Amino acid sequence: MATDRQSDAARAYLEYFRDMGVYDFYRNGEPSEEVLAELAAQPAQPAAKASQALVRPAARPQPIETERIAPVIAPVIARPVAAPPASAPPRPEVLISKPLPLQEILPVAPLRIAAAERPAALTAIQNEIGDCTRCPLAYAGRRKIVFGDGDPSARLMFVGEGPGADEDTSGIPFVGKAGQLLNNMIAAMGLKREPVYIANIVKCRPHANRVPETAEANTCAPFLARQIDVVKPEVIVALGATAATYMLGVRQSLASLRGQWFESRGAKVIVTYHPAFLLRDPRQKGEAWKDLQTVMAEMGLKSARKE
Repeated sequence: MATDRQSDAARAYLEYFRDMGVYDFYRNGEPSEEVLAELAAQPAQPAAKASQALVRPAARPQPIETERIAPVIAPVIARPVAAPPASAPPRPEVLISKPLPLQEILPVAPLRIAAAERPAALTAIQNEIGDCTRCPLAYAGRRKIVFGDGDPSARLMFVGEGPGADEDTSGIPFVGKAGQLLNNMIAAMGLKREPVYIANIVKCRPHANRVPETAEANTCAPFLARQIDVVKPEVIVALGATAATYMLGVRQSLASLRGQWFESRGAKVIVTYHPAFLLRDPRQKGEAWKDLQTVMAEMGLKSARKE
C-alpha cells in the first residue's frame, strides 16, 4: 500500500513538472547522441531556444523514487526572473524545506475589512486561486478545490488538514463523517455551523488522504493567511497535528501543544484533535471537549451540552 501511494505521489510530481515545461530533470549526464545530431542539423538559433531543445523527453523515463523528488525540486523551479514584490509568497526552495508559520508567510493585513466587503474579498481570493496548478496536488486526481465555508465575519474559525473524498466531491470542507462530528462539536459549544468559518491547510485532496507534503502545504498557505486576514476571527481552532504544524510553523506532538494559547495573524490559536482522529479513537473526545471548553471560556460562550 505504501509503495502504491509513493508511486501515485511521484506520478503527480512528474505531471506537475511536465506542465511546467521541465522534462529531463530525472536524467543525468550529457544530451544523447541523437539530440546532439539533430541540433547539428538544424540552422543556428538563439541560445534560449537551443537550451530548450536539450531538454526533450526521453523515450522511456526511468522510475523515480519519492525520496529523490524533494531535493530536485529546488534547482528546477527556483529561477526567479525578477525581484518579487514584498507581499509575494516565499521562494520555492524555501517552500520545500520546512513548515512556515502562517504569521510569517505573508505580511498581516494592517486594516480590518468592513463586514459588508468581506464576502467579495473572499470571492476575490477564490477567483485568484482559479483552477490551481501551483503544486502537485492538482495532478493527483483532484475533483474540486475546497476553498472555505461559513460566515465571513465569524468570531471563531476551524482549520483542518485537507479535503477528504466527500469534500473533494462537494467542494465544501468538513461534510463527511468527520464533518458531522465537527458539527456536533460546534453544537455542543452552543453554536451553529453557519456563524463560524471553516477551512483547511490545503485546498485540494491529497491522494488516498495522505498527509500533505511540506511544499504543498506551504504553497497553499498564503491563501489561507489571506482568508484569515479577511475574516479576522478572534479564535482559531487548529484541528490535528498538520493544522497545528502549518498554523504555528513547528513540528511537535499534539500533547505538547494542547492546553495553551498561541497567536497567529491577530487571532488566538488553540490546538485540539482532528474529528477524523476522534472517530478512530473515541476515547479522546473528552480531551477534545476540554479544549473546546477553553475556547468557550475565552469567547464567553455557554455550552449546549449536558454535563
